[in-house]
Amino acid sequence: MKVSWRTLSTVLLEEELLDKAFSRAKKAADRVDDPDRTFRVRKQMTRMVQTAADIISTQCIDLVNAWPSLDHSPLFDVAMIDACVGCDEYRKNLATLQWAANQVQRIAGQNAKKIIRTGRVELMHDARREAYGRISSIMRQISPALDWLSDARETLKRLPKIDPVLPCVVVCGAPNVGKSAFISALSTGNMEVNHYPFTTKQIHVGHFMHRRLQYQLVDTPGLLDRPMEQRNYIEMQAIAALEHVGSLVLFLVDESESCGTPYEEQLHLLEEVETLLPETELMVVTSKADLLTPQPEMWDEVKAAEEDWNANGQEGEPALPLLMDPKGRVTMSATEFVGMDAMRLEIVRRVKEARPNDPMVLPEGWHRSDQ
Repeated sequence: MKVSWRTLSTVLLEEELLDKAFSRAKKAADRVDDPDRTFRVRKQMTRMVQTAADIISTQCIDLVNAWPSLDHSPLFDVAMIDACVGCDEYRKNLATLQWAANQVQRIAGQNAKKIIRTGRVELMHDARREAYGRISSIMRQISPALDWLSDARETLKRLPKIDPVLPCVVVCGAPNVGKSAFISALSTGNMEVNHYPFTTKQIHVGHFMHRRLQYQLVDTPGLLDRPMEQRNYIEMQAIAALEHVGSLVLFLVDESESCGTPYEEQLHLLEEVETLLPETELMVVTSKADLLTPQPEMWDEVKAAEEDWNANGQEGEPALPLLMDPKGRVTMSATEFVGMDAMRLEIVRRVKEARPNDPMVLPEGWHRSDQ
């Protein structure tokens, strides 16, 4: 099930849940009308105990059902949850709420029997107070779980919205090689920017449409552009998550070294990325073609071809010539927007090759329900 963490309701904490349950119970008791005092009190106390238990039980069960089951979630979502909050804690705290829902209903049933079986009003009140005390004790036991889920919700709300069903292109490279500029230039509309819950960096997600299919472009600053020895376990988990959604990896190289990272260090980082994402096709692209000296030979030809294609309404899928650098590597300029249309069509072509269209195979996450 694909879930939007941003739409999950707020997690009520211990005191908030008890206040809601006991206030609703009092209102339920106030609606009881019986001329016989004994019968009236019996109905009131029974209704108070059962209403309080129902409110707490329902809140707990609804919370458990609203949060996705890890057993039925796409591998990317599971890996991101594990990286951000931990799958073991996730399962344990949701199981705690399930246990609490069963316990409060059991307490309500036991004390309701005590109320029904006595004819003394004071014993009915005692049974109601006993039920409230036992329910409050259960709530104290699950208070840490509620606190954890509340914090986890705030953390998971900041996760990037990446759909594992749609093509996903991971854009990486050393800092300042032009990843964000490339994604911004290629994307339609504004990029979505999110803080990583597990680093102080940001993640950028852009999109472009091609023949009614949305392609996702994911920039991972501070994650794939750092030496292996600087990465922690959580970052490695996030990298593993990208392996489950990446249809193609674009590694940007700044041959001009205007990014501040020597060319040799960039190639060393490229080797590490190949190791980290071994199952995903990798395409090396030279960025900042406008800064290359000499300028790529096909600059004017590529620029003219792209301008003609755009002037004709971008019809069809022509074999636009790719801009190549002196080393024979694909290049482009995000600032001059030269080579970008050809790059987009090349990305589409490579993604299609990496995602075989087998009509007998359903993609992972196909069963999700869009929120």
